[in-house]
Amino acid sequence: MADSTANPPATPIDIVNPFRLDGRVCIVTGASSGLGVRFARVFAAAGASVVVAARRLDRLESLVQELPDALAVQCDVADDEQCRDLVQSAADRYGRVDVLVNNAGISDAVNPAENADVDLFRQVVDVNLNACFLLSGLVAQHMIGNGGGSIINVASVHGLVASAPNLQPAYAASKAGLVNLSRDLGVQWARHGVRVNALCPGYFETELTQVMFDDESMTGWINRNTAMRRGGAIHELDGALLFLASDASSYMTGTHLTVDGGWTAR
Repeated sequence: MADSTANPPATPIDIVNPFRLDGRVCIVTGASSGLGVRFARVFAAAGASVVVAARRLDRLESLVQELPDALAVQCDVADDEQCRDLVQSAADRYGRVDVLVNNAGISDAVNPAENADVDLFRQVVDVNLNACFLLSGLVAQHMIGNGGGSIINVASVHGLVASAPNLQPAYAASKAGLVNLSRDLGVQWARHGVRVNALCPGYFETELTQVMFDDESMTGWINRNTAMRRGGAIHELDGALLFLASDASSYMTGTHLTVDGGWTAR
């Protein structure tokens, strides 16, 4: 007689629920356009309550009308007090913060380094890097007390490689700093269950890059220099975003995830 215990039934593998965000509270900065709008919609579709933040309140208010449970908070991330108010507003409304996406960003294109506007350089670094450090620390205070969370810093392929022939030294420097900030904070807070990772997109058509996609020569340059011979479609960041935000990446911190069609693999 065969031993029925020799090959016990396999435990079903759940490949969907680890990506769910039911009951979690997610903050997305830069949520008045482009990637930020998409990120907010993706989080809501995964079951999260979403706090959307940006300077343009009218756009935020329009966005929250289409989400099942969302809060709009006007916030200029270059203003420290507004950053503090953002995190406090999220905590007051929902009692917790589980995910932060530092998505707000600006560029200094097109500025040759030899003719640099130092004030603009400082402004770009302040928005793209300093604000991310402040907001990460503010939400980490809540996450540590609640047993953990996920911080996603939206960097860029130009945090990994030079931007030339685009001329944007402040953008490249700030995004490179953001990649390494993610490493350092990821290591510091790992023992508290707070994971910090960077998401590094290639060229996607957004408000920030629209001028490039509207220019035939620049679009050709993007296509020639991307292994997949095209820019990214905005939905092609959905999986990476949910992976980093959810339990699907529970053993991942202090690193970066590149979604660039092969740009940095050249």
